[in-house]
Amino acid sequence: MEEDKNLIKPEGGVQKRNKTKTLLTVLAGVLGTILAAMVILYFVQRSSMIEMENLLTEQKDSLTNELIMLKHGYDTLKTNNDTLNAKLDEERQKIERLLAINASNVKTIRTYRKEITTMREIMKSYIVQIDSLNTRNQLLMAENTEIRAQMRQVEQSNIALSQEKNELSSKVEVASVIKAREIIPMTLNKKRKETDRLSRFEKLEVSFILNENPIVEAGKKTVYMRVTRPDGLVITNSPDNLFEVEGERMIFTENRTVDYLNKDVEMSIFVDNNGDFIEGTYTIDLFLEGHNIGSSSFMLKSR
Repeated sequence: MEEDKNLIKPEGGVQKRNKTKTLLTVLAGVLGTILAAMVILYFVQRSSMIEMENLLTEQKDSLTNELIMLKHGYDTLKTNNDTLNAKLDEERQKIERLLAINASNVKTIRTYRKEITTMREIMKSYIVQIDSLNTRNQLLMAENTEIRAQMRQVEQSNIALSQEKNELSSKVEVASVIKAREIIPMTLNKKRKETDRLSRFEKLEVSFILNENPIVEAGKKTVYMRVTRPDGLVITNSPDNLFEVEGERMIFTENRTVDYLNKDVEMSIFVDNNGDFIEGTYTIDLFLEGHNIGSSSFMLKSR
């Protein structure tokens, strides 16, 4: 019996060794699988990082090109107005600063995108302002030329022809244009009392009367008002405030629509002081259906 027991013991040791060997083999397989997965993950992440770096480089190059094109757009804007030229120079310098900074991450690139979008909108506003100044200058030159020609014609004409011309002009005016009269601008303070002090000025109220005209068609009529600063800029709260005068697009300050029944209409148009008002004399022009129907002026003082 003792010999039999001695024979059984070696078989138990062999089984243990086989189990250990099997366990080591399984463990080695698991470790190999984990190592292979880590190697694959490394190359995948490395490829993703390279792709992100390439994308970041492309976006940086695209931003640089957009800034260069935007600077070229500002460089093409020309005007004789000193105030507007100073603002254009500020925008050009801002672009130069952005070009000098290295956009090295996604957050900076997003910030640049917002800056570029803002500067594009500002440039659109300046384009409208410059076009408005040029249009006004052309209108003034045309008006001066027309006035001089009319004066020479009146001087060369006899009394009968002058009277005939005046009568014809009156008939045409009555038939085609609704005029405004008693145009009264009032600069008001917070208590809605009149003041000519720029520091106290809060709101502009322009009251006037649309004249009776039994010939024109009744209905909704929109009056456009332009308030021009002493330096020639038209005050407006949006570059999209545009209307047409003799085929030309012009910027306006405020407008108001009324129901015109061929009778006198008393009305007012208000403009808030949004910080664009400066010291000096302002010009007010009213337009209706493409015609200048009346003008006036007012002054703001610094003290």
